[in-house]
Amino acid sequence: MGLVDFSHFPRRSVLCVDVKSFFASVEAVQRGIDPLKAYIAVVSDLRRNGAIVLASSPRVKLEYNIKTGNRLFEIPRRSPIMVVEPNMALYINVNQAIQNIFRRFVTDEDLHVYSIDESILDVTASHNLFGPAEVIAESILKLVKNELGLIVTVGIGDNPLLAKLALDNEAKKHPPWMAKWTYEMVPKTVWKIQPLTAFWGISRGYDEKLKRMGIYTIEALAYANPMLLQKTLGVMGLQLYYHAWGLDASIISQKERPKSKSYSKNQILMRDYDVKAEILMIIKEMVSDICARLRKHQEKCQEVYLGIGYSDKNFKLGFTARIKLIRPEHSTDIISEAARQEFIKRWKGEPVRSVNITARKIVSQGLEQLELFSDGEEKNHAIDRVVDDLRKRFGKRTIFYAGSMAGGTFLERADYVGGHKGKSE
Repeated sequence: MGLVDFSHFPRRSVLCVDVKSFFASVEAVQRGIDPLKAYIAVVSDLRRNGAIVLASSPRVKLEYNIKTGNRLFEIPRRSPIMVVEPNMALYINVNQAIQNIFRRFVTDEDLHVYSIDESILDVTASHNLFGPAEVIAESILKLVKNELGLIVTVGIGDNPLLAKLALDNEAKKHPPWMAKWTYEMVPKTVWKIQPLTAFWGISRGYDEKLKRMGIYTIEALAYANPMLLQKTLGVMGLQLYYHAWGLDASIISQKERPKSKSYSKNQILMRDYDVKAEILMIIKEMVSDICARLRKHQEKCQEVYLGIGYSDKNFKLGFTARIKLIRPEHSTDIISEAARQEFIKRWKGEPVRSVNITARKIVSQGLEQLELFSDGEEKNHAIDRVVDDLRKRFGKRTIFYAGSMAGGTFLERADYVGGHKGKSE
């Protein structure tokens, strides 16, 4: 272990907390079933045989090997598995309740929400009030179970990386759902992670590149030449080298703010679209949503990305078009017309299955001088404001494009949260 001096790196008390099979567990609790005994699979859309499994309860994973990413048709029909559609609004509310439990132990500065079911807490400043990290972790486990009926698993480490590795490779696997990894434990914990792809940050691509370099274990990665790793894999190679030693200099309370802001909307379509008017209507609906968000925050964008994905693998993957606006905009008509022209210019009749709209280079709306010869511009902005107000007061379905009734997806998705149904039907 003599190659690295751990004293030069922060030694904190960090918890990485994950809710076990979050979506499926929430659905189990709603039905009065113990999450660890339930047979539940949450599926994106029950009408599509190829719909994706978003979550499955521990028993479904263990006994049927049905996990996140499987398809609806892979779930045995003659089984006790209860198949349900997601209720994103409920999951968000439960997530907020869990975050509020975390806030009993840490301030917002020491809390990082990693995903809807996983958070990182730096409890270094909480020891005097609540005791050692293990005691705090045990308290969180009991509070979440008693108040919400859910099982959480906790990785404890000297930094966020070690806490995350302890969570994924030990705490999640068996009771008491808690594990602690420190710098001194790296040879017996971090270096034993197998295969390489089970290590945080190593994708299949990096796995293949490392093996071509003769690196087949995390221990071999730790003893590799860091300069060679950087030369071969770029900055990521150096990062993997430090991670192999369990090193992570980040501190939760010193989070960096994102350098750039963007608004994005992505949609996987229910079927192949090959009618131009229908595709253009979907693009306009999505642009309308993005522009409404811009106006809500009193912002405009200077650049828009249009991403189109094709269905048939025999065709090319699709295309991404970068649209530079003449000046900052949040007008639905102006931006959707720019996206329409770009789509028509590039599309050759291929079946479309996914659409992405991203607004970038965001600026504050502020004060600006209208162009003298832009007839109707203020009228367009006034119409946008009226539409925003009506939808805010009476719901999204109050006003919509006529084309949305024939090929568009706005009406179907109006009540969706996070891309899925907001309420159970």
